[in-house]
Amino acid sequence: MTETLTPNTTAGITDAARQYFSEGDPLSDTKAPAGPISDKWNQRKFDAKLVNPANRRKLSVIIVGTGLAGGAAAATLGEAGYHVKAFCYQDSPRRAHSIAAQGGINAAKNYKEDGDSTFRLFYDTVKGGDYRARETNVYRLAEVSANIIDQCVAQGVPFAREYGGLLDNRSFGGVQVSRTFYARGQTGQQLLIGAYQALERQIGAGTVEMYARHEMVELIVVEGRARGIIVRDMVTGEIETHLADAVVLATGGYGNVFFLSTNAMGCNVTANWRAYRKGAYFANPCYTQIHPTCIPVHGDKQSKLTLMSESLRNDGRIWVPKKAEDCDKDPRQIAEEDRDYYLERIYPAFGNLVPRDIASRQAKNMCDEGRGVGPAVVEISPEGEERRVRRGVYLDFADAIERMGEDAVRTKYGNLFDMYERITGENPYKVPMRIYPAVHYTMGGLWVDYDLQSTIPGLFVTGEANFSDHGANRLGASALMQGLSDGYFVLPNTIRDYLADGPFPKIDGNDPAVAQARDSVFDRIEHFLNCNGTRSVDSFHKELGQIMWEYCGMERSEEGLMKAIGLIRELKKEFYSNLRVLGKADQMNQSLEKAGRVADFIELGELMCIDALHRRESCGGHFRAESQTEDGEAMRHDDEFLYVAAWQYAGEDQPPILHKEDLVYEFIELKQRSYK
Repeated sequence: MTETLTPNTTAGITDAARQYFSEGDPLSDTKAPAGPISDKWNQRKFDAKLVNPANRRKLSVIIVGTGLAGGAAAATLGEAGYHVKAFCYQDSPRRAHSIAAQGGINAAKNYKEDGDSTFRLFYDTVKGGDYRARETNVYRLAEVSANIIDQCVAQGVPFAREYGGLLDNRSFGGVQVSRTFYARGQTGQQLLIGAYQALERQIGAGTVEMYARHEMVELIVVEGRARGIIVRDMVTGEIETHLADAVVLATGGYGNVFFLSTNAMGCNVTANWRAYRKGAYFANPCYTQIHPTCIPVHGDKQSKLTLMSESLRNDGRIWVPKKAEDCDKDPRQIAEEDRDYYLERIYPAFGNLVPRDIASRQAKNMCDEGRGVGPAVVEISPEGEERRVRRGVYLDFADAIERMGEDAVRTKYGNLFDMYERITGENPYKVPMRIYPAVHYTMGGLWVDYDLQSTIPGLFVTGEANFSDHGANRLGASALMQGLSDGYFVLPNTIRDYLADGPFPKIDGNDPAVAQARDSVFDRIEHFLNCNGTRSVDSFHKELGQIMWEYCGMERSEEGLMKAIGLIRELKKEFYSNLRVLGKADQMNQSLEKAGRVADFIELGELMCIDALHRRESCGGHFRAESQTEDGEAMRHDDEFLYVAAWQYAGEDQPPILHKEDLVYEFIELKQRSYK
């Protein structure tokens, strides 16, 4: 039976959880200046040391990843005069996963005069993250958001405009104002093209060297500082060494640990995980976001899921039948009085625009009650048990079409409707869409300070790859905001404080640290190719995903997480003894690429479960069955868990070390989150 905790109950870390880790020294961010929160960023920019233009030409920076965060950073640092090497595993920076973002980008410009402000965006973001984000970083994000829009308009990004020519806005989940700028359902693509053009300009100018189809497979740390990376040329198989004065990781999130997610299939955690094993702390790995507006799973042969923009919740109404016996009916034949618009019923103040974690949990609840819609699909538990369930709820535009007209709906959402029809064969102008939650974004990532520097000096982490701005849940349209904020405005101002101490001593390929890093890469590749087992990489990845979704997905429990850790450890042993990778190392070999990624996903999956197990509270996207209110909402325990959990690698098969960074709220009052 589910235990219901009251707000005064002390949860604490259980003895069962403590067997999986040890505790280290507390952690703190020393880079954010003291004083009023509105002055901190300007003060930090002034305090940061400068690098004169002549010295910039002597300094080199490696940037891994060329999505919005990495592409913007490479372009900006290149234009500033640094020598930049940029790496991506795609065939072009234009194919970064940032292109998949649909609905919009937030900015506190208050164009609608509806009460928005920098402080309100700051407040909404902290509250949306269930009070598990660092105040200083979030306020800075809100502060520079307006600059992002000006930057992108200057680049020619075709944001939607009102009849009079002014930029248009719409709302997203978790807010009661209109602050989201958008380009139909293609906002990520248009923003990425803007960053790509800026990047290509610097490539043409010679300040940026671009290495496409290169995957980072190891971090080089010399005398405690990040000094380079080992990469594999994905076309020739050649292993290359690249050295620099600083390294920036902008490699996105790790949602593909679940196998099925809205991420592109190539998205992985390897760059971050290689850094973790070299000493960078990994913060809050259990904070993963389940997006409520995805096309439901339709069978057991899928390799990814498709996101439908959260912007659809502006005008679409979400419902399920009130009676389970109506779930087989054509939705158009279900009378209005027999429909349960459950988000509007439970959360009248926000309705269909509640935050993603809440909308996702309620969709699951409706389906668990037997009121899910669509074809029944077979779910297979890690134990091999089969169950047939309907995993879908309706997203209905009938009222919007009647109110606005079909042409107006087509103008706002046409490409999304077309995509849905191509995938499902159903016309959403005539029949309600079917949606269900799916893994989407990861709020956890490498720990960084206010300067975006990790616990390894010289290693900076931007965008979704770091943990810093979203807490336990990300509000919609904030991913693009953080990526461009970090790339265009934050990192260029903070990395100079580190680079001002350079140029650092030159190192070459014969340095023992470089040689060790290269040797470890060759050893790893040799093992994968010579294992000669019977199972494919994808079979291991799919099994890992089933374990993670079942026990560390939308709901977690102590019993389930402990079971998952045991299953993952067994899976890891079999992976290293029974893996079969065909082909050779010195050629294009996608199976070999995936082997390295899945090996890191398996280790990450265990850490995610340990993190979720130790945090015996519910907050945002992390929902512990043992910690909920009487009406099923997430129950935090601020007296026990008001901290960032930053995990340190302790060695092969050794329990990780937990370092806690206390979260101190000076400018926002802690309260139980409510959207009712």
